Amino acid sequence: MRSTTLLPLLAAVVLAGVPKDGKTGKLPALGFNSWNAFHCDIHEDKFLVAAQEMVDTGLLAAGYNYVNIDDCWSLHDRSNATGRLVPDPEKFPDGISGTADKIHALGMKLGIYSDAGSLTCGGYPGSLGHEAVDAATWAEWGVDYLKYDNCNVPDNWTDIYTYWPENWLGGGAAENQSSPAPAGYDWTTSRSVTRYNRMRDALGAQDRTLLYSLCNWGHAHVEQWGNATGQSWRMWGDIWPAWSGRFDYSWGFMPILNHALFVLDATDFWGHTDLDMLEVGNGNLTAAETRSHFGLWAALKSPLLIGTPLDAIKEADLAVLKNWELLAFNQDAVYGGPARPYKWGLNKDWTWNQTHPAEFYSGQSTRGIHVFLLNTLDTATTKTAVFAEIPGLKKDKVYEVRDMWTHKSLGTFKRKFSVKLQARDTAALLFTEKGGKHPHPGHLGLPQVYKGKPKRWLGPQ
Repeated sequence: MRSTTLLPLLAAVVLAGVPKDGKTGKLPALGFNSWNAFHCDIHEDKFLVAAQEMVDTGLLAAGYNYVNIDDCWSLHDRSNATGRLVPDPEKFPDGISGTADKIHALGMKLGIYSDAGSLTCGGYPGSLGHEAVDAATWAEWGVDYLKYDNCNVPDNWTDIYTYWPENWLGGGAAENQSSPAPAGYDWTTSRSVTRYNRMRDALGAQDRTLLYSLCNWGHAHVEQWGNATGQSWRMWGDIWPAWSGRFDYSWGFMPILNHALFVLDATDFWGHTDLDMLEVGNGNLTAAETRSHFGLWAALKSPLLIGTPLDAIKEADLAVLKNWELLAFNQDAVYGGPARPYKWGLNKDWTWNQTHPAEFYSGQSTRGIHVFLLNTLDTATTKTAVFAEIPGLKKDKVYEVRDMWTHKSLGTFKRKFSVKLQARDTAALLFTEKGGKHPHPGHLGLPQVYKGKPKRWLGPQ
C-alpha cells in the first residue's frame, strides 16, 4: 500500500515541470536543430531555409514547429555595457530577435542554446552566473526554447560525487565512477541540480514561456530530478549516425537505446527522457536502421529534433520523419508514458548490452495497443508477438494488426503475430479489436517484466 504522505511530494515534483502557460512542454518537442547538420558553420540563412523547407515539405503540418539554433551563435565576449550575450552580426545580421520575427512569421518557434558553465562546448560565453540577464535577454528577443548544455563547469561548481552514465555497465550504482556517491545519496542536493535550477528559476521569472531542455548528458542521475527542473533531459552522451559503437564523445543508436531503458521511469506528460537529436538523413544509414532509429525514439517519447539539411533530404528519409502514425503515438494527448520493454529477447530480461538491447516493446495510445519489434541482429530474422505477453492484450482474443510503416492492415490474428524483419529493422504495429475498438482503453500499469527489475537500478521512490 502506498503511503498517502508521499502524495503531496509526488504532486509537487510533477507540477514543477509545468510552465506558467500550462501547455509548453507537455508533449515531446518536435522541430529542427542545427548541430548535427552544421555544427558551428551557421548563419541565419540556414535557419530560414530550414524553416521554409519545413513549411514546403509538410513537416510543419506534421507537427514539427521548433527551429533551434545550437552553439556558436554569439560573439566571444559579452557586452561591457549591459553584460548581455551579443549575437554574431555576421551570422545574424538582424540579431536573434530579427531571426525570431522571421521564424514566427512562418508559424514556428525559435530555440537558442547556452551552457551551465563558464563557456559553451564551442568556447563561447556560458550562462553560469548570468542566468537572470540571459533569461531576460532571450525572452525579450522572442525566443521560445532553451537547450542548456554542460561544458566547462568551473571547479567550484563540479559535483562532489560523480555519476557519468557512460561509465556504468549495468552493475551497482557506483560502478566505474571516479568519485562514487555514498549509498542513499540524494542527487537533488548536487551542484548540477543547483546550476540547472538557477536557470529554471530565471526562465520562470520571465513573462515569456521558454521550453527548458536540459543537456547534462545524464550526469548526476538527471532522471531523478530532471522533471522537476525542465521539460526534457538528455540521458547520455552525444549521438552519432551509426548503429552501434562509440566515436570520441558520441555514440551509435544501440548504446543510447540500451541505457535509456533503465532510466525511462520519469517520462510522462511535461517531462521527457531525451535520447538526443535525430540522425535521419545523415551518415550511411540503411533504410532499416533509419526506421529503427526514428521508430524507437518516437516510441520512447523522446523529443524529435531533425538534424540534417532539409533542402537536401531524400524523399525516403522525409517520409520517415513525417510518418503520422508514429508521430501520433509520440504526441498522444491521453497516454503520456513511453513504450516500454515487455521482454528483452536475445538476452535475459534486464540485461545491460550495448549491442543487443531489449527487442520487444509495447505502449498505449488513443488508437490502441502498439507493439515495436526490434531486430538487433546483422541478419534477417522472424520476430513473434505473443499476445499473452503483451500488456493490454488477451491470449485467446482475435486482434486486427496494422503496419504503421505502410499504413496497411495485415489482417486478423489470434494468440500471436509473426513478422520477418530485415537486419537492424523494427516492426511498428497497431493492435485493435475487430472494427478498430481499443483493446484496453484504461491506463495500464508497468509491464510484468518490471517486477524483476533489479533493486540496485531503482531510483528513490
